[in-house]
Amino acid sequence: MGRILCIDYGSKRTGLAVSDPLRMIASPLDTLHTKDLFDFLQKYIPSEGVDLILIGYPTNLDETATHATPLVQACINRLKKLFPTIPLETVDEHFTSKLASRAMIDMGMKKKDRQQKGNIDQIAAAIMLQEYMQYKL
Repeated sequence: MGRILCIDYGSKRTGLAVSDPLRMIASPLDTLHTKDLFDFLQKYIPSEGVDLILIGYPTNLDETATHATPLVQACINRLKKLFPTIPLETVDEHFTSKLASRAMIDMGMKKKDRQQKGNIDQIAAAIMLQEYMQYKL
C-alpha cells in the first residue's frame, strides 16, 4: 500500500498533504506556488510511492460550479496525462479552509502564523485527506 497525496489547488497557491504508507495519518506536506506544482509532483510522486491522488473539487452548496471549478478541472486533466497509472479521485472541499483556520486556533498557533495563507492551504488538504481516509478506507 502506498501513500495518498491530497491537493488543495488554487490559482496562486496549492496546499499539499500526504498520508503515511499505512494510510492511517494525514499530515500537511507543503504549500507551493501553483506554477511550481507540476515540477514538484513529477519528483515527489515517484520517489515517495504515491499510489492515489486526491484533489479538492470546488462546488457551490447546490453542487453547481464555482469560479475555481474550471481551474481545478484543468489541473485534473493535466495530472491524468502526467500520471496515467495513478488513480485520481475528487473530494468535497466545502468549508475546509474554515475548518483549517479553526484547527490552527485550537492547536494554539500564533496569530502571525495563522495569517499565513499557505498554512491554511496545507492544513485544508490534510483535513480533506483525513476525512477521506476515515470515511472511504
